[in-house]
Amino acid sequence: MTDAAPQAPAEASRYRSLPAAWSGLMIALTLGAIFLALNQVLNLGFFVGKTILDSSYLYMLAALLVGAVFLLIPASGPAPRDRVPWYDALLFAMMAAVFAYFAWNGQRIVEEAWEFMAPDTAVWVAGLGWLLLLEATRRAGGTTVAIVVALFSFYPVFAEIMPGPISGLGQDLRTTAGYHFASSESVMGIPTRAFGELVIGFVMFGAALQYTGAAQFFNNLALALFGAVRGGPAKVAIFASGLMGSVSGSVVSNVLTTGVVTIPAMKRTGFSPAYAGGVEACASTGGVLMPPVMGATAFIMASFLGKPYAAIAIAATIPSLLYYFALFMQIDGYAARKGLKGLPREELPSIRKTFAEGWQYIFVFVLLVWMLLVLQREALAPFYATALLLAINQCAKQHRLDLRKLGRLILGIGGALAELAALLAGVGMIIGALSVTGLAGTLANDLVYLAGNNVYVLLVMGALTSFVFGMGMTITACYIFLAIVLAPPLVAAGFDPVAVHLFMLYWGMVSFITPPVALAAFVASGLAGAPPIKVGLQSMRLGSIMYIVPFFFVLNPALIMRGDAGEIVVVVLTAIIGILLLAAALEGYLLGLGALRGSAFAFVGRILLAAGGLMLALPGGGDLGLSHLQLSVAGVAVAAIGAAVGRIGSGAATRA
Repeated sequence: MTDAAPQAPAEASRYRSLPAAWSGLMIALTLGAIFLALNQVLNLGFFVGKTILDSSYLYMLAALLVGAVFLLIPASGPAPRDRVPWYDALLFAMMAAVFAYFAWNGQRIVEEAWEFMAPDTAVWVAGLGWLLLLEATRRAGGTTVAIVVALFSFYPVFAEIMPGPISGLGQDLRTTAGYHFASSESVMGIPTRAFGELVIGFVMFGAALQYTGAAQFFNNLALALFGAVRGGPAKVAIFASGLMGSVSGSVVSNVLTTGVVTIPAMKRTGFSPAYAGGVEACASTGGVLMPPVMGATAFIMASFLGKPYAAIAIAATIPSLLYYFALFMQIDGYAARKGLKGLPREELPSIRKTFAEGWQYIFVFVLLVWMLLVLQREALAPFYATALLLAINQCAKQHRLDLRKLGRLILGIGGALAELAALLAGVGMIIGALSVTGLAGTLANDLVYLAGNNVYVLLVMGALTSFVFGMGMTITACYIFLAIVLAPPLVAAGFDPVAVHLFMLYWGMVSFITPPVALAAFVASGLAGAPPIKVGLQSMRLGSIMYIVPFFFVLNPALIMRGDAGEIVVVVLTAIIGILLLAAALEGYLLGLGALRGSAFAFVGRILLAAGGLMLALPGGGDLGLSHLQLSVAGVAVAAIGAAVGRIGSGAATRA
């Protein structure tokens, strides 16, 4: 007997199908990790003297979860997928033993300063753990991430002999090994602390949503609300992918989970395959940036900034809504131009029946948001929300979890936790290496020098660096590196710290929809049956707002609700109008006027319309020499001329 893969079904091919005995062990490990987290968050009082947050608790979590990656994810393509080979069982046992050793010695680590003076036994154990963790990182995050982590983790050994711009304080191999595992700056650094304090609860909540009736309720609700309107299936993708991406934190998982439904429906109602794939890629990418839950990176960001997660979620709300608004208006324009209808009403669930069967699930999000924003108890919120979700789910006969379904849910939680724990522990070694050698400060100074002390050049360099790193690394690894190296000089230049960190997060996400990598687009292309590069180009155009909005909120933090109420209202309203015009220019259709295409004259009109939209959305003041009001008035004038020119050009083309 085997159990389902420990993730959403769409990702089953990545994981082993564990035999019953190993599934039982994985369930036990997952329950143990959840119990540890509850004990820590709720102060239940178990393991007195062994729950120091930065020491034994985190080591115990790692002992339960990191090594599980060897059980869940095969070493390579040809490796067995229906059983656990002996070597993976051995790797799991050794990884668990390494972290258990440090958990047992948690008090000694602090009292005897193992950070730089670890005893011989600890050094040998740390050396073994170092190698094992690199392999765990490879399986969890991919080869590219593992190579980057390996290079940085060994960097302290060679720091003194590196060229000037990248030289640093050197450490011998013995000290480096001990530092990585015994300090609070490396393996047990900010990423792992954020995981133990915040992320574990939200991962559990996200998995519970996918394995209960809540996911079906919100999908049905999206279909009932938007399925019948013009371009309905594409608008359903925005709603469904935005919600599921917010709680899953995985762009690829989101594409695979929602795309199997939305992409065929879009194609059936007249969307081209490439356009359908582009819509799903953009909708799924934006979901990871959408509050109330924004994936693991947002929680790590809160830890870096020393702010409650609620502050990050509030700041991210308006940019996320603007992104989806732009996507929605482009879809509407495309559907209007092509004369596309929605799905037949008889094929869609009724709104009344959908609400009757699942209205209770809405209270889960109400509770989550209330605890996050009002009570500001982000560590407790996901546990209470999950408990309410499971209680509601068990009251619905058609969605009730029996023992087998409950086992699949726990395996799903365990798989997500293990993969993330391994990745964050590995990425922590990047932070450790940069910290112990002083390289972070050196690189920051070098970047400022290269930018010629020009903050705007530095901002563009930051965007390009984020994009390049985002192509080869997970978004979490990309963000962590840039938060250490790039954020300090940008903040020192006078930019708002929250805006700077969100800027790096957004530009790291851009690689998911931008060729040559465009991972979300290329995954969607397989579901759409379209050439990957065509889907990538479509997703790049549809998601183009993601490229410019980060510059807007860095230049004027009012867009992330940091400022007085009057300024926030004015800036947001002009941004909405500006993005509406930008979307119209990109799609060649302006609501109320109609099509703006068909001739070179119409194309000129669209360029002017886009310029006017940018002027409306762009914050005024600063080096621009124009106030926000002056810029907005000029933007309205340019956009009006563009709309008139575009409409005249379109009419001339029609008559011809």
